[in-house]
Amino acid sequence: MPAATGATNKKAEAGDSNSTKIKDVASNRKAFHDYFIDEELEAGVVLSGTEIKSVRDGRVNLRDSYVRIENGEAWLWNAHISSYDHAGKYFNHAPTRSRKLLLHKNEIRKLQMQTKAKGLTLVPLRMYLKKGKAKVEVGVARGKKNYDKRDALAERDATREMQRVVKEVNFR
Repeated sequence: MPAATGATNKKAEAGDSNSTKIKDVASNRKAFHDYFIDEELEAGVVLSGTEIKSVRDGRVNLRDSYVRIENGEAWLWNAHISSYDHAGKYFNHAPTRSRKLLLHKNEIRKLQMQTKAKGLTLVPLRMYLKKGKAKVEVGVARGKKNYDKRDALAERDATREMQRVVKEVNFR
């Protein structure tokens, strides 16, 4: 039986390039509250060196961000990636700068037609690391009205109450 060393038997973590796991970095829960999500697709993100280090640390906020298509390119606007602590003030990035999304040309055209014709919006749903690369899940969304939001909250409360009662019955 060979001796176990740290270098040869190191497990691949989710952010490593040879890993098949996916590590969630940030999710946009407010998007599911404010929108009906019709379609989801995966897009790569163009990041600088300090940005990817902050993403690997999980210092990302997608709450008020959105995706806009300009000049045949998809851009992620208003996503907050915190500055990297160990980089110093001269080598760091602007936290809320716009970032280019990597999509195929036909996907961009399809999204552009959907957003113009049907009045849909593009919302980032989550950011994750897949094989060492940062990816964003973009959702094609329709806005909810206030009564839709109230219905969703009432439904969630009802299911929570049912689960609580079932748990009490099973506990006895």
